Amino acid sequence: MSATRTQVYLTEQQRRLIDEIVQAEGVSLAEVIRRALNVYLHAERDPARALAATFGAGPEFDAPDRDEWERA
Repeated sequence: MSATRTQVYLTEQQRRLIDEIVQAEGVSLAEVIRRALNVYLHAERDPARALAATFGAGPEFDAPDRDEWERA
């Protein structure tokens, strides 16, 4: 695997959570970060599909009628 060195800054919480994964799985910090980046980079980027997947997720939400909206 060809790789390039990259420096990133993590929050204390991010580093703590990554360190927990490192200890639990016995892999390197770099491996955990590469895995996370792969998930992010290969995630679905279609906004219409994302909206469709969440449609109805808050059935208890009660939207006001259009006539009740404040007009500026």
